[in-house]
Amino acid sequence: MKIIIPMAGRGSRLRPHTLTTPKPLIPIAGKPMVQRLVEDLSAGISEKVTDIAFIIGDFGKQVEADLLDVAKSLGAKGHIFHQTAPLGTAHAILCAETVLDGKCIIAFSDTLFRANFNFNLEEDGIIWVQKVEDPRAFGVVKTDDDGVITDFVEKPETFVSDMAIVGIYYFKKAEDLKRELRYLLDNDIKEKGEYQLTNGLEALKAQGFKFKPAFIEEWLDCGNKQAVLHTNTRFLEFKKENMVSDDVVLENAVIIPPCYIGTKVRLKNSVVGPFVSIGNNSEVSHSVIQRSLVQGDTKIENANLDNSMIGKLVNYEGSAADISIGDFSAYKS
Repeated sequence: MKIIIPMAGRGSRLRPHTLTTPKPLIPIAGKPMVQRLVEDLSAGISEKVTDIAFIIGDFGKQVEADLLDVAKSLGAKGHIFHQTAPLGTAHAILCAETVLDGKCIIAFSDTLFRANFNFNLEEDGIIWVQKVEDPRAFGVVKTDDDGVITDFVEKPETFVSDMAIVGIYYFKKAEDLKRELRYLLDNDIKEKGEYQLTNGLEALKAQGFKFKPAFIEEWLDCGNKQAVLHTNTRFLEFKKENMVSDDVVLENAVIIPPCYIGTKVRLKNSVVGPFVSIGNNSEVSHSVIQRSLVQGDTKIENANLDNSMIGKLVNYEGSAADISIGDFSAYKS
């Protein structure tokens, strides 16, 4: 089994945090978003994952090394491919053309999920969906009485289905998908100026491939600050208890669960939690923090933070209760 993760977009709606860190590497409850995605996928698959391919933009050598470490931690071989221009989902997937064969899961890294990823590997293909109240903003699928997908409809103006495509796909023979995506690019077949995965899926369906839907339990967006904080809260709720490193130093400090507290963190004269994540090597003193995400190597003093997102290598001292500060910043009020 192979897993392919297109993640070339940096995430403009999450600025300033994504000015220095690509969105898929923003930590959620202590782990980068993309790591949580591949771990959840790997845990639910009955077959060993041999290869994990990441399709990225110009994120730098350190990001590439970190992604290869994620693959290695799961016992898989890591691959890095580059998408240099935003030419659509089909183009992004085809950047990993050399590994696009055999059993394969393709998962876009924009969102996280709660789902049982255990499924029948002998199906031609599986497309994960979630029922939504207003499908007009999504691509949706229609099915027949046997549960086989009959149509892919992009952002329907009138109701055709409430089963929205969430961005995870399984292919029993990914080389068939590769053939159809290559055809799109070679013949310059675009929709709305981009090469679309759904056109490849339609071609396979016309050839007799049977795709079936699988349902996720919860779809967790990470598109902006508020969505990231909600997703961080939900992952901490899943754990239901504190995840606190053994070397955390507490000096007259209280941690209210659930929280994630990284390694070599110092908490002094403070109350932290609930629903707070604090990255490695950070220090919090004379502060109260709840429902917030603080990245590593950051220092917070005399603060009363709620619903806040603080980047890495930040020095923050102030009373603002709801704030978003990017990496390498200093703030004092």
